[in-house]
Amino acid sequence: MKNNNNYKTQKREIKEQKKIFKKQMKEEKINLKRERQIENSQNRGLVNRVKLFARRFWIKFSKSRIGNKINEFIYWLMKRIEKSIRFELMVVFAVCFAISVIFYGISNNILSRDYTSSSIKYDYETIKDKALHLVNEISYEKEEVGVYRESIENTLLMYKDSKIKVYLTDLDGKVIYKSNGAGEEKLDIYAILDKSNNIASDGEERTLLYPIKIGETRNYLIYSEIPTPRINIETYKGEKSFFALILSVLVFISAFIVITNRKIKYLDDIVKGVNIVSCGDLAYRVEEKGKDEITSLAVNINTMTEEIERRIQSERAAEKTKGELITNVSHDLRTPLTSVMGYIGLIKDGKYENETMMKEYLDIAFSKSNQLKELIEDLFEYTKLNNNGIVIDREKVNLVDFLAQIIEEYMPLFDENSLKVVKKFADDKTEVNIDTGKIVRVFENLFSNAIKYSFKPGEVVISSYQNNGYANIIIKNSGETITKEKMDKLFDRFYRADEARNSNVKGSGLGLAISKNIIELHEGKIWAECIGNDISFFIKLRAV
Repeated sequence: MKNNNNYKTQKREIKEQKKIFKKQMKEEKINLKRERQIENSQNRGLVNRVKLFARRFWIKFSKSRIGNKINEFIYWLMKRIEKSIRFELMVVFAVCFAISVIFYGISNNILSRDYTSSSIKYDYETIKDKALHLVNEISYEKEEVGVYRESIENTLLMYKDSKIKVYLTDLDGKVIYKSNGAGEEKLDIYAILDKSNNIASDGEERTLLYPIKIGETRNYLIYSEIPTPRINIETYKGEKSFFALILSVLVFISAFIVITNRKIKYLDDIVKGVNIVSCGDLAYRVEEKGKDEITSLAVNINTMTEEIERRIQSERAAEKTKGELITNVSHDLRTPLTSVMGYIGLIKDGKYENETMMKEYLDIAFSKSNQLKELIEDLFEYTKLNNNGIVIDREKVNLVDFLAQIIEEYMPLFDENSLKVVKKFADDKTEVNIDTGKIVRVFENLFSNAIKYSFKPGEVVISSYQNNGYANIIIKNSGETITKEKMDKLFDRFYRADEARNSNVKGSGLGLAISKNIIELHEGKIWAECIGNDISFFIKLRAV
């Protein structure tokens, strides 16, 4: 029983320990997550602080004198690049060259091979240093040789190496002291001096002679030693790598292609556009990008395409006009010509009862002949005006007096057709510079139209006024209402508002078209408006 209870107690304790362990693990994970979040926020905060510092630094730098100069230079450079393709290519070339040079420096440093060279060198400088050191040491051995003999001998005993020979001689070359390796008792000072002045060959014994003074005695110190050979190993890099040079050229080409890719694609688009236009699609337009010479080329291509399209449309319209002109002229010439031939044929065949009837036939034929003549004259004048075949002979006239004179000449026709003329001239001093003969023809056409199409009895109101440097003339009469569609066609050749070419109303249908051409030759405007039954013609000419 006790064992059972112990087992259950142990089991509960194990479960509690597991719960505690899981709780601790969970808390550790939470703490770890918090630490990471804090670390990330700190990193982000550091990045933001760096960005903020860089932004503030750039703002302050931009406001400084040097910053302003740099900004002005960058602005000038961008404007030049934007407007000049040649300057842009120069800048691109310079940038690509700089990139390739930097790349060459890095790649050459990486790809260059290490070279090793070995040589044997003989250390003659050390021999010289040792000799000088010995000279200084013996020179300081006080004043007399005899007094410090033991000290000098002890110094020379240090050079026991058989490679080193040290002699201390008098001025005649007699050896006073010598090292253990030296065997000569007397030396040839002149030969040693000559040997000391010459440069020894590699590995050859080096002999040096120095005059020294010990006390009051002058002596020579001769130092000879065979140099120790040393193997010198040197490692160095190759100055230039051919592979690095090739890579730099490839980098230059790649950078140039990448930077100029946008312009090359634009040139391709222009070429494609020209091909499309050359195939007959004149509605196509090349996209205009930028402000440089390539854009100017695109603009010129579009302008040329528009001009070609306009001319082709003009030629088509001219061909259509020519066809309509032939048709209309044929109809308008045939009608009076048929009448003339008919009545002359009756007279020729004697198909009249008396001379009175014959005279009546002749009057009708003569009237139709005059109508035919007027039509031919109108057609001839319209052709000359339309083909710029008429030269304007201008002169300065008073517009009110000019209009009054023409109205006076037309008064019998107005009276005959029961039309009252109302004149409203606001300014009797208005002057215009016109070709009087041509402008008379304009007013004759307008007055004739007013007489033909006015309600009878009725009135024709003729008014003029000056405004903003222009003389304005208005001719108004009452007649059948004309729709806007018909009003827009009134100044077309051979157009009549009644649309019946066999109408009893006489006229060639060219009068208003001729009037429009004459007014446009005077750099003026003419148009018509209809409000209810009131039909008004407006003329605008530049006042003097």
